[in-house]
Amino acid sequence: MSGGDDYEIGYGRPPKHSRFQKGQSGNPGGRKKGSQNFNTDLDEVLGKRVTVTENGKTRKVTSRAAALQRLREKALNGHTRALEQFLALAQTRSEEKDAQSAGRNLSQSEAAILLRFEEEVLAQANAKEQPDKDEEAPENG
Repeated sequence: MSGGDDYEIGYGRPPKHSRFQKGQSGNPGGRKKGSQNFNTDLDEVLGKRVTVTENGKTRKVTSRAAALQRLREKALNGHTRALEQFLALAQTRSEEKDAQSAGRNLSQSEAAILLRFEEEVLAQANAKEQPDKDEEAPENG
């Protein structure tokens, strides 16, 4: 204990004289508020709209779409590197779609669980639709 305080120094309890001062950051040279990382900047740049002329007509598309159109044109005009890049993009996209569809397939045990649940729900629905035999019989009165 220091100076008559009841304050115990230990893990997570630094001495009062060595704590951060009010308003002082623990990492003064750290990231500035509002600064963005590379992916955020890239998304922003690729999302900006640019004007392109296609078949004599101008229209606005995103930078991403314009870049893909330019790559497609170069590939179709015989530029080998552009064709390789375009096919690589197409292959990657195809693999992603295959992975997504494969992820949707259920295992046999999952399919069996869903089938049992479906049968149970249908049985409950049928039970609600068909009133008890006692209720159907007309009363003599």
